[in-house]
Amino acid sequence: MEKAERRPYRMGARAAAMEATRAHILRTAVALWMQRWYDEVTLADIAAAAEVSVQTIVNRFGGKEGLADAAADWLANRVADDRRAPAGDVKAIVAVLIADYELHGDANARWGVDAERVPAIARAIAGARSRHRAWLEQVFADRLPAGGPEREHALNLHYAATDVALWKLWRRDLGLSREETERAMHDMVIAIDPRRSSDE
Repeated sequence: MEKAERRPYRMGARAAAMEATRAHILRTAVALWMQRWYDEVTLADIAAAAEVSVQTIVNRFGGKEGLADAAADWLANRVADDRRAPAGDVKAIVAVLIADYELHGDANARWGVDAERVPAIARAIAGARSRHRAWLEQVFADRLPAGGPEREHALNLHYAATDVALWKLWRRDLGLSREETERAMHDMVIAIDPRRSSDE
């Protein structure tokens, strides 16, 4: 009886250890890809940083592209958690978005270039765009038209006003401070509120 009780415990502990290793590899891969170009990071680099073997990574993810897909999903879940903001509160919405871009914006710029030739990065970027649009529909639900072309137009304006490319323009190209960037995005989002009358 004691043996039967120990076996499920050992299996559960092993599964937990495997999941912890998987998460550690994903965290390590994301950290490296946030600092360097996709091609500059090898499986050997990730394995060394994560203190596992290359074969362990291959066994769990099937190779570099499979690891990139899993890393994109892992990062997306963390970004979703970090982007929680009260619907309709423009100041809070912009604040969490700028905080996200301060962490991931430079990497996003590199990934945008990589997406032109790396299928895994292209899939990650497409998924990120779709999730950003869905997030906008959620946090700006109070101001978006109910449906039709006007809703699409309003969503397109909100996407443009909150896109990471605009953060890059303000922060990196024009050299604005984080506070100035946050203020600029806030004012832009306020200005495109479709509930404002056209003569305001």
